[in-house]
Amino acid sequence: MFFFDMDGVLTDSNSVWKKVDREFLARRGLRYTHAYYEGVAHVPLPLAAKFTKEFCRLPESCEAIVAEWMTLAEGSYARVPVKPGVRAYLKQCKAEGRRMAVVTSSVPEHCHTALEALNLVKFFERVTFAQELGLEKRNPDIWLAAAKAAGVRPEDCTVFDDSLAACRGARAARMRVVGVYDRLFAQDEAEMRSFCDVYIKGFEELLWMPEKEGRT
Repeated sequence: MFFFDMDGVLTDSNSVWKKVDREFLARRGLRYTHAYYEGVAHVPLPLAAKFTKEFCRLPESCEAIVAEWMTLAEGSYARVPVKPGVRAYLKQCKAEGRRMAVVTSSVPEHCHTALEALNLVKFFERVTFAQELGLEKRNPDIWLAAAKAAGVRPEDCTVFDDSLAACRGARAARMRVVGVYDRLFAQDEAEMRSFCDVYIKGFEELLWMPEKEGRT
């Protein structure tokens, strides 16, 4: 079973949240720092809001913070591009008879919008949402839950993710991990290369026969 992250792996959408975070903090006269980024990157919105409220000492409720983020991100996921090589690799995997699913910290509404807009839904059996489980992807329980839902052993699963923390969570769940480069996590590349079973700069590296990408 192949499990794919969405933001930064299937879609080039990490920049959406970096822009949202910068705007949100700027409205309050706060700087976007590496410490803040580490607290909210690849974390379900409710948990990210809790971190933000405590880290920035904000008077707003977590619900109000999430609502503002959703407003700032409105419409963005209908326009996010697929990352290079993704469509061709998914077609290759499907032709090989591989089972595939998505495991993401993305907001369910945003995930569905992006996958449908990019015509990627057909490749995946299911989507596991960290937000619905109330778990971060650094927690092996989310990967074990995804494997159980698919009816497979964790040892028979391979995870594709751009986050070192998520890859560590998947490894703790006894899964094979493929690190995927994304510029948001560029500073982790050396550690990702040493930790992951495989590390790729793009999915073109995994294609048997590179092909021109279309929308089919």
